[in-house]
Amino acid sequence: MHNIFLYGTLKKGQPNYHKMTDPKLGKAVFQGTGQTVDKYPLVIAEKANIPFLLNIPGIGHHIVGEIYLVDDQMLQFLDGFECCPDMYQRTVKRIEILNWKDRDESPEERTAGATMECFVYSTTSYRPEWLSLPHLDCYDSFGTHGLCYDHHLDT
Repeated sequence: MHNIFLYGTLKKGQPNYHKMTDPKLGKAVFQGTGQTVDKYPLVIAEKANIPFLLNIPGIGHHIVGEIYLVDDQMLQFLDGFECCPDMYQRTVKRIEILNWKDRDESPEERTAGATMECFVYSTTSYRPEWLSLPHLDCYDSFGTHGLCYDHHLDT
């Protein structure tokens, strides 16, 4: 099983969350919420309004997202879904735990404020002008930015 940190359209309440709950794609178990230890620019770009975490540590914000435990099958699906390694690259990043799902069953190292390593899909394949886009700390497709994700344009 693998820890993965999601910050975009695959989170609960977002347009692609249903993929995380589809048993045909593999197993994914929500563990809690967290934020990146390092700051990164999170931008919305392309015609489909896709959230991109630019792999430039030290710029932007601590990115808030969800931590999941996924099996090999789901990880393989996510690699394909994220067009890894061409559009996104899957790397290990430090995540600070904000809230763990089952506090009573959580090991000591899984309490708020502790850190853990998770796979994160970020990109080094971005257009230079993306750096001038607004940097978000938490993605919501339905947010006040008015840039709703359009899966029909995400090809």
